[in-house]
Amino acid sequence: MLIPFDLRFLRAIRLIRVFRLFKLGRYNESAKQFSRVLKAKKAELLTTVFIIFILLIVASSLLYYIEHQAQPEKFANIPEAMWWGVVTLTTVGYGDIYPITTLGKFLGAIISLLGIGLFALPTGLISAGFIEEIAKKQKTRARCPKCGTTIDD
Repeated sequence: MLIPFDLRFLRAIRLIRVFRLFKLGRYNESAKQFSRVLKAKKAELLTTVFIIFILLIVASSLLYYIEHQAQPEKFANIPEAMWWGVVTLTTVGYGDIYPITTLGKFLGAIISLLGIGLFALPTGLISAGFIEEIAKKQKTRARCPKCGTTIDD
């Protein structure tokens, strides 16, 4: 009442305190390990994302040229056909756009199978990274020179 302007913007500034939660990752060994795995496999994961993007463009372009004559309103151009490509490659399958020609259905089936494989690939890469990280951690553990047992830090 004494101050003539609105101080409600200070409430929004208090929301910045939420970012302190990100500091908790420093104290969690699992988060550190996950971060190390992602850094180690960054090149392979980016290559996979690039391949998925190229496959999306190729699949959408092919389906546009196959289905445009049969469904000009649904496959009006290649960017609109990319919606079908994203939905198919991610195996979501909303059903709002789908091929009706025989060749389009065949291509859709192949793209669906490729989508399953391409999204399983990053999972395998991250799993391999975890295995490598665990093996590296076990290798660096100190051993007692007399009895050979591991000495935990």
